[in-house]
Amino acid sequence: MGIKKFGMTQRFLASVLALIALFALNPGAVGQEKRVKPRAVVELFTSQGCSACPPADEFISELARRDDVVVLSYHVDYWNYIGWKDTFGNKAFSDFQRSYAQSWRKSRVYTPQLVINGIKDMVGSHRSDVENAIASAVLPIDVRLNYEKGVLSVNAGPDPTLPELTVWLVTFLSRAQVDIDNGDNSGKILSYSQIVTGRQVLGMWDPVAGAQIKLPLFDVLKNGSDGVAIVVQYQKDGLPGQIYGAASFKM
Repeated sequence: MGIKKFGMTQRFLASVLALIALFALNPGAVGQEKRVKPRAVVELFTSQGCSACPPADEFISELARRDDVVVLSYHVDYWNYIGWKDTFGNKAFSDFQRSYAQSWRKSRVYTPQLVINGIKDMVGSHRSDVENAIASAVLPIDVRLNYEKGVLSVNAGPDPTLPELTVWLVTFLSRAQVDIDNGDNSGKILSYSQIVTGRQVLGMWDPVAGAQIKLPLFDVLKNGSDGVAIVVQYQKDGLPGQIYGAASFKM
C-alpha cells in the first residue's frame, strides 16, 4: 500500500484553491452535514514490529467506534531494523512523533505512545489513564464537515480568544489486517484501525474569520485511503502544540 508523503502536489493544491474560491462565491451550498463535536483527538504512535503495541492497537479500534473522539494511528518506522518492516510505517510519522517530544523538551520517543489533544501523552495500552484524559479533554473550536457530490466542505468557527492556528488534512485507512511473519510479533495476524496514510497543511485558521475550505474528496483519497480528519492545531517554531478542534469523515 502506498503511503502519501507530506506535502501537497500542485494539481491537488490547485483543486483546493479553486474550491475555496467557489465557496467564497457560494457559501450557501447545501448537502449532508457530518455533524460531530468530539472532545479529543487521540493520536497513537505504533509499530507492527513492537511487541507491546497490539493491546494499544486493539484499544484504538474500540475508541474509533466512539463519536466523542477523533482517532488517528501513526505507524513509525524506527523498529523496522529488528526483523519486520511495518507495512504502514513512514519516516515522516516517526519525525512527527519526535517533533512532539521536542516541543515537550523530552529526549526520547517510544511505542505505543498515545497523545491526547497534542498536549498530554501516555502509554497507549493504559486504558484507565486514556479514558480519564479523554473525559477531561475539550476542543473549543467547532469544526463542521459537509459532504455533497464528491466535495467535502470544512467550516471551523472563529474564536477571537485564540491564536492563529494551522489546519491539517490527515488521510487514513479505516481498517486493515496484516499477517506478520517475522520480528517480535511473528506468527500473529494483527488488526489495525484509523491507519494514517498522509498528513498535510490545508491552510490557516483565523481567530476572527475561522476557516472555510472545500476539498475534492476523491482526489484526496487517491492514495487508497477511505477517510479524512481535519485537525486545527497550534504550532510554534514548526513544532506541534495544542489541538483546538477536529472532525473526521469516512466514505
